[in-house]
Amino acid sequence: MASRIYFDHSATTPLDPRVRAAMGPYLDGQYGNPSSLHQEGREARDAVEKARAQVAALFGAEPSEIIFTASGTEADNLALVGTIRAGGGSGHVITSAIEHAAVLETCRFLECTGTEVTILPVNGDGLVDPASLKGALRDQTRLVSIMMANNVVGTLQPVGELGLITAQHGCLFHTDAVQAVGKVPIDVEQLGVDLLSLSAHKLHGPKGVGALYVRHGVCLDPIVFGGGQERGLRSATENVAGIVGLGAAAAHAREEMATESARLATWRERILHELRESVPNACLIGHSEKRLPGHLCLGFAGQEGEMLKLVQALDASGVAVSAGSACSSAHVGVAEKTLVAMGFDSARARGLLRVTLGRFNTDEEVERFLHILPQAVTSLVPAENDVSYSFWD
Repeated sequence: MASRIYFDHSATTPLDPRVRAAMGPYLDGQYGNPSSLHQEGREARDAVEKARAQVAALFGAEPSEIIFTASGTEADNLALVGTIRAGGGSGHVITSAIEHAAVLETCRFLECTGTEVTILPVNGDGLVDPASLKGALRDQTRLVSIMMANNVVGTLQPVGELGLITAQHGCLFHTDAVQAVGKVPIDVEQLGVDLLSLSAHKLHGPKGVGALYVRHGVCLDPIVFGGGQERGLRSATENVAGIVGLGAAAAHAREEMATESARLATWRERILHELRESVPNACLIGHSEKRLPGHLCLGFAGQEGEMLKLVQALDASGVAVSAGSACSSAHVGVAEKTLVAMGFDSARARGLLRVTLGRFNTDEEVERFLHILPQAVTSLVPAENDVSYSFWD
């Protein structure tokens, strides 16, 4: 029996065996608290600081600029709430209509506490227009938060240009880079980023650990209080094994990113090429070039309401994909907010198939998928005659 095909790496990635091996000692014999002064504590502290350096090296930061958190969501919360609180509350925040809920829901919370929030539109490819950012900036603007790569459609934002505009205005720029870190080259100095969020389980590390890059000189207030760990910004005894895992995952991503990204992009383009012939009503959603290397967001003209059945059919055939972000999986069949923001009407916004490839996929799996997907699509309700909105043209 053929093994299952996992093509849902934007939801989570399998733990790299090398990462598991690095974590092993800290799940067993090396159990010291990094704040303790004895040998066991010093060994734990050394492991945390090694991981901090490994994470920083992945995107050109200094180790002292890395704050470990329990997730990318917590890192986003700390960046936004911490910035506003450090400035005395209220102020003005700018974000985009297609941010992850970790940012949008935090912005809604800030609105309830007196902060003004401007949500920028995106175009049909999911891109923020730098001119719209310029027009939204005010004297009261404290923070601009634009994600580096969208989790639903895979579009990469012009973060460097947006960061420059923000810096020229004199406020801070945060990017939720959870989907991008370890997949595309990032240099926080070149991009002008002040705050950057990431999550270990998106780059073949463990769940339950993330980090926030905080540029030297940026003032944040904590949102978790206690013993003052992580420069006083994230109190709690450090998750040593998880942090070690994040560090190891970052180190492997840094070493292998170029070859891995090229392989994923080749598979992505092969799938697109084959689908043009085998599934004529299929369409690519998001920017055709400015996108994550292993990310495909597909629509099926006339069959948008059938995506839950398609995901189930693929699952029954041994293929794991999604019909949107993992966080919205309970709402399959409801208009996807990212597509609505990109200008899709309510009918077309109901259906997408997210196919995301990763490190341990193989040529054989891509071949099998290209055989299975057309059959699964054919088994659905026939597409309507009007397929004029295919994106292949």
